[in-house]
Amino acid sequence: MPLHDWNNFYVIVGSSAAALTGLQFVVVVLSAEADSVRDATAALEAFGTPTVVHFCVVLTIAALICVPGQTPVSLGSLLTLLGAGGIVYSIVTARRAKRQSNYEPVFEDWLWHVGFPFVAYGILLATGACTFRFAAGALYVVAAVALALLFVGIHNAWDSVVYIATRQHEQ
Repeated sequence: MPLHDWNNFYVIVGSSAAALTGLQFVVVVLSAEADSVRDATAALEAFGTPTVVHFCVVLTIAALICVPGQTPVSLGSLLTLLGAGGIVYSIVTARRAKRQSNYEPVFEDWLWHVGFPFVAYGILLATGACTFRFAAGALYVVAAVALALLFVGIHNAWDSVVYIATRQHEQ
């Protein structure tokens, strides 16, 4: 597999995901200051933690691509597992968003926090299964999924910061 051709791309994407994961901790601190701890915990589980998970999945994809000696079978298996785990986690996220009472999600929230990640993880699952046979082409799809999850995380982190800032201003 031509994985070495992807090293620069994944160094950039993986580094971005790692840095943004650190910045998400700042969002968590801001959120904890804005709300009571009990209310903030449910909202963070529904809206903050998934953002960190998406960034970590991007970092994991970058690491998997850069592992020396990766074969189509090993990479496909790992991507399939990662995609399946992401689908399950998207369902968990939807349940958490529905249960929390600190914020009433609107359509855009459901789309960005549940819908887009669910689709991205579904594509990752399918692509992982296809990597066994179409490894070179699958790498392009995996790159698109990694970018999609990175952008979903960026959007959701920004959305959280704006919500916290405007809520603090109102109070």
